[in-house]
Amino acid sequence: MPYKTWLTLGGAVALIALSLTAVEARIITRTMEYRQDGTVMRGFLAYDDGLKAKRPGVLVVHEWWGLNDFARERAVKLAGLGYVALAADMYGGGATTTDREEAGKLAGALLKNPDLLRARAQAAFKVLVADPRVDPKRPAAIGFCFGGTTVLELAYSGADLAGVVSFHGGLPRPQPGDLKRLKASILVLHGAEDPHVPAADITAFEQAMRQAGADWQMVFFGGAVHSFTNPAAGDHKASGAAYDARAARRAWRYMQEFFRDIWRVKGQD
Repeated sequence: MPYKTWLTLGGAVALIALSLTAVEARIITRTMEYRQDGTVMRGFLAYDDGLKAKRPGVLVVHEWWGLNDFARERAVKLAGLGYVALAADMYGGGATTTDREEAGKLAGALLKNPDLLRARAQAAFKVLVADPRVDPKRPAAIGFCFGGTTVLELAYSGADLAGVVSFHGGLPRPQPGDLKRLKASILVLHGAEDPHVPAADITAFEQAMRQAGADWQMVFFGGAVHSFTNPAAGDHKASGAAYDARAARRAWRYMQEFFRDIWRVKGQD
């Protein structure tokens, strides 16, 4: 029979429904403070303390709004699947915004400085794999919008990831030498009608993956635009960003199958 537990997520209260097993699951969440070159970052850790064995760790990278409740909710959902999840803080100090102009400035400062963006992502990744509950041979990363771009950059940097999943993210061009460093399997989940990612970027990404000989997949969701996984994006598709429940549901399933596959393929099933 189900039971319910209350979790506090960054000042908001969420009701999470879980299932009882032989050992009652309890999702633990807490703020993880770490540093990147002197900047204090405040991530969000979630895990099931009913599980004792080491398990895969998943880094979660937020949209351009910062580490808000949506990113935290994704981390809690991953913990419910049996993973240790760390939602990264890419801006420092746990900064968030609901203002589009401010979000653009925060994200833009990192997108214009890929080396800093990668350093921020790598700092969070190191915290994740150092967690005693995490199997260091089975790390992965997922990201949404700005976060999707970030996890691709993290993969390009040569981070020792099993795989990365980009949900409606940008498709950054690899830097010289990146394709030789790429180790991670890649899954890109993309709205077929997303106006924010030019066709030229899609073509360039595909060509780069072929050149790298990468293990990659790109799935297009018909009718979906940008931000299709986030209910807060609303339903006005003409704006170019809107929630699509069907695409969101299917994309999450693709992610789960991708995880099962990459860890099995790598001998870690």
